[in-house]
Amino acid sequence: MNVNTAQVHSTNEGWPARLRLGFRAGSGRTVLTQRERHGPLAVQRPFYPEGKVCHVYLLHPPGGVVGGDHLQIDCDLAAHSFVLVTAPGATKFYRSAGALACQQQHLWVADGASLEWLPQESIFFPGARVRMCTRVDLLGDAHLTLWEILCLGRPANGEAFTEGAVDSRLEVWREGQPLLLERFRMDVQTRKRVSMLAGQPVFATAVFSHANKAHLQMVRDMIGRDDQAVSGATLIEGHLLVRYLGGSTEQAKKLFTQIWSTLREPLLGWPAVVPRIWNT
Repeated sequence: MNVNTAQVHSTNEGWPARLRLGFRAGSGRTVLTQRERHGPLAVQRPFYPEGKVCHVYLLHPPGGVVGGDHLQIDCDLAAHSFVLVTAPGATKFYRSAGALACQQQHLWVADGASLEWLPQESIFFPGARVRMCTRVDLLGDAHLTLWEILCLGRPANGEAFTEGAVDSRLEVWREGQPLLLERFRMDVQTRKRVSMLAGQPVFATAVFSHANKAHLQMVRDMIGRDDQAVSGATLIEGHLLVRYLGGSTEQAKKLFTQIWSTLREPLLGWPAVVPRIWNT
């Protein structure tokens, strides 16, 4: 998604924020070599709980995104760098008086590098108007682990998404060829359709690259179906896709974390080390 930032801020008053991160392979560990920021986006200092993998926590101090805000995150991994990115809390998109809130993320992963993009959930408050896009460009045999958890309304508080609009894209490309192109568009009228997400507020996708049929079977043995949620997995050109549809972001995160913990060593060669921020 190409967002014309100048146009957005000439018509909507909001808070622009941009963060550009660059990573390079150093001596024995990956180093954060570029950190450029504008506005209320930042990262904490990198953590190294497992040696060579650089753990980075994204921060958005305002705590929420409102109509007219524009957040842009660019992340560039050089060859043979290993990075895990997460956040301390959910991204909350608040009710808008009419202006769009925009979030754009572009991630580049070079040959031989590995990116684990594991954010917390995005919550769309009733009345939010949101446009968001995450695009990943992979080169060579770059590895990607990514999940995206989206929640319509605030089901824990009994607040349904009865007004507002969401336009969300997720794209994964390798060497300029599309591997995954998804778009979710919803407004109040489409939400009224009986078939729209089966009436569930939480939908989520996880992507694991360099997977095979054995990994697919491992995941299928872990997931199931109950009266409140449904999940499934499929393999497309060496990329394992896992879906969740239900009523709980916690349930979705628990499922994805369990799968990530199981697949990390088979796919990357080192065991899972849970970011400590998840335990706070």
